[in-house]
Amino acid sequence: MDRMIGTTSRGVRAPIIKQGDNLVEIVVDSVLKAVKQEKINLQDRDIVAVTEAVVARAQGNYATIDQIAFDVQNKFKDDTVGVLFPILSRNRFSVCLKGIAKGCKKMILMLSYPSDEVGNHLIDLDALDKANINPWTDVLTLEEYRRLFGYQPHYFTGVDYVDFYQKLIEEQGCEVQIIFANHPTKILDYTKNILTCDIHTRMRTKRLLKEAGATKVYALDEILTSSINGSGYNPTYGLLGSNKASDDKVKLFPIHCQEFVLEVQALLKKATNKQIEVMIYGDGAFKDPVGKIWELADPVVSPGYTSGLEGTPNEVKLKYLADNDFSNLQGEALKEAIKDYIRKKDQKNENLKGQMVTQGTTPRRLTDLIGSLCDLTSGSGDKGTPIILIQGYFDNYTK
Repeated sequence: MDRMIGTTSRGVRAPIIKQGDNLVEIVVDSVLKAVKQEKINLQDRDIVAVTEAVVARAQGNYATIDQIAFDVQNKFKDDTVGVLFPILSRNRFSVCLKGIAKGCKKMILMLSYPSDEVGNHLIDLDALDKANINPWTDVLTLEEYRRLFGYQPHYFTGVDYVDFYQKLIEEQGCEVQIIFANHPTKILDYTKNILTCDIHTRMRTKRLLKEAGATKVYALDEILTSSINGSGYNPTYGLLGSNKASDDKVKLFPIHCQEFVLEVQALLKKATNKQIEVMIYGDGAFKDPVGKIWELADPVVSPGYTSGLEGTPNEVKLKYLADNDFSNLQGEALKEAIKDYIRKKDQKNENLKGQMVTQGTTPRRLTDLIGSLCDLTSGSGDKGTPIILIQGYFDNYTK
């Protein structure tokens, strides 16, 4: 009888991780206990994934608003700072904003509209149309924004982020002027010294600002790239990927990720004699259809992974084969013809990109796909499963 189960994704419970814990040993021990308890047989190319949150926590990779402020003030001195395109998030940006404001005397806060980069809306699209506002060209002052759109609570959180951010900034003793615009160079009408806070578009934003004559241009990935007065740091992503740890502290994106996944892989190999792939995952790369939020507020889905997770899927669409190449077959003959097609495809190891037989498959990076599966499995609440065990991901219809 053919095996009836394909890919499985299981959340694995672990102890509460604290700073200084040996996370490599905890991950391996938790996985081994889980497979023993559930009578799971590990196989080559199974995947063990660990959420970035516990990696950074074990590393003690934290920074305070004072340490953020020190770095910002050191870079901008007494300049009026244009803070550009932050996402609207209490968890992701509010504490960072406190630290930035504490390091500035005056700030021009420029918010994108009708939504931020990851889809948190400030303005309803129908209201934007009714007001006859063109978000590509029009710059709105705070007064114009309030007159046209009033107070707009966030769909999920109920927070008016314009008011929330304004109060956070002013509480740090920083003067703030808020404007709404979508082209980066609009900020240059107010200041030539910019801290751009967008995530996935930051390289383009910096280029456009520099080409337009900005004096100083930094991005969030250039704040806290080294330790400031004993802080944590991230040499690649700086403040990007950080989360609120307390009202005056953030947990940064983890460091030494590649070393971590290789150590976990080696220890699992020693314990099981299986070649297990290992990755660290953060936000999944998917979009909510109701709130319109694109989940990916981290700079990448996976900051570290073993070599077997490189690349993209090279798969064929079974229904395409059934409806086209083998439309004259049925039952067992159809099943065997499709299996034979897949076997030959795998033996040739040819890249099928662009061929009609792949239409409707998902040619994204494996780490983005698997990380999204992990994020959905572990959730963001109280499941207590910071480790994910995935089996059968690299199987296909022939196995």
